[in-house]
Amino acid sequence: MKNLVKVLEVRATTPGATRGLLTCGEITFACALGRSGLTRFKREGDGATPMGSFELLNAVYRADRGPRPRTELPVERLVPTDGWCDDPRHPRYNRPVDLPFEAGHEKMWRDDRLYDIVVVLNQNMFPAVAGRGSAIFFHVAREGYLPTEGCVAVAPAHMRAILERIGPGTVMNIA
Repeated sequence: MKNLVKVLEVRATTPGATRGLLTCGEITFACALGRSGLTRFKREGDGATPMGSFELLNAVYRADRGPRPRTELPVERLVPTDGWCDDPRHPRYNRPVDLPFEAGHEKMWRDDRLYDIVVVLNQNMFPAVAGRGSAIFFHVAREGYLPTEGCVAVAPAHMRAILERIGPGTVMNIA
C-alpha cells in the first residue's frame, strides 16, 4: 500500500454535536461522537470524545463477523475473553485484559456490531493517568450514527475503506 494518509481529521458538525465528519485524504465520511460532544478535559465516564491528536496504534476485529481488515496497522483477532480495564483504581487501567477480570472493564467481544472492528487510539495510554479516560477507540457506528460513550465511530464499509488508507504513524486529530 502506497501514499498512506497520515492524518484523519474529525470535526463536530455543530458545537456540542454528537455527530461529525471524518476526513481521510480526499474522502469525508459521517461519524458518531460521544453523547456529551467534544471536550478538552476528558474524565472517566463523562461520555465526551476527547479533543487532541492521537496516534492510531493497532486494530482488532471479529473474525466471525468479517474478513481481516486490509491495513498497514498491526491487526489481531478478538476472542471472547478479551476485555479492556476501565477502573481508574486498577494498575491495568486503560489496558487490554483477559476476562474474567475482577475490576471494572468493557467486554471487547460484544453482541452488537460496535467492536467488530476497533482501532486503539493513543489516548491516555503512555502513561495511563487515573480518571483521564479509558477505552477511547475508533470503531463501528450504531445504526443512525447514535452517540458513543466517547469514541469516534463510522459505518462498517467506511471503516474498511479508511483502514486501507492508513498505517503506522497515522494520527486522528479531533477538534
